[in-house]
Amino acid sequence: MSKKHPIISVTGSSGAGTSTVKTTFDQIFRREGVKAVSIEGDAFHRYNRAEMKAELEARKAAGDETFSHFSYDANALDELENVFRTYGETGGGRTRTYIHDDQEAEKFGVPPGNFTDWRPFESGSDLMFYEGLHGAVRCDEVNLSDLADLKIGVVPVINLEWTQKIHRDKASRGYSTEAVTDVILRRMHAYVHCICPQFTETDVNFQRVPVVDTSNPFVARWIPTPDESLLVIRFKNPRGIDFPYLTSMIHDSWMTRANSIVIPGGKMDLAMQLIFTPMVNRLVHESKRA
Repeated sequence: MSKKHPIISVTGSSGAGTSTVKTTFDQIFRREGVKAVSIEGDAFHRYNRAEMKAELEARKAAGDETFSHFSYDANALDELENVFRTYGETGGGRTRTYIHDDQEAEKFGVPPGNFTDWRPFESGSDLMFYEGLHGAVRCDEVNLSDLADLKIGVVPVINLEWTQKIHRDKASRGYSTEAVTDVILRRMHAYVHCICPQFTETDVNFQRVPVVDTSNPFVARWIPTPDESLLVIRFKNPRGIDFPYLTSMIHDSWMTRANSIVIPGGKMDLAMQLIFTPMVNRLVHESKRA
């Protein structure tokens, strides 16, 4: 953690909704006049698309059916840890972009499935914002959790997470349901051992719970809408959280535990604005004092 150069880390698995959270934070940064440098977890994959395919085939041939992008060793976590540490110490660092599709390829001039060159951060930022798979990892090799000042988990209940991933990958990447199902199965070991433990480290967790039937996500025709969902917000340390204010500002919300509040799914953006705006301002204020 760094008073002078704070880091906000949003972590969640593929299809969980971390990109939606980034959009809300971008709005907060813009409104509050905060200059943030952003990095994406995909930029720290260890392999490009062709290399990952070859590595998967090699692992399968060796009898390993658990290797996936969720796995620690599929990602350059040592490089990510170095970026976290360097930013915390100096306010500097570097990142790159993983090119997912033709639209990004046209923008960056790099073929899909490859990385851009590394580029340095712009100088003079107020904080760093990370969004991806491994923003709160604590393991024998790396410790990202202790280097982040505010850690946020985005964790839909598992059937909803799968439904969102299936629909996204079919619509934007042209995958079949069977292909996405294979990816989900291959990632399950790392999901349990690499992704889930991070949500013990996070300061605030957002878990979306549908109130419609998602018992078979592999045949679901629609993703439950926010209005068909509830959102459970859990604070690791509830001290300083003004729950009466939150429940008065967010209609139809209620507390279920001393550190948890439930709100209508459609109020997620409002809740994040109310919760994180003062936290962001506090981080920036303390950084300037430091």
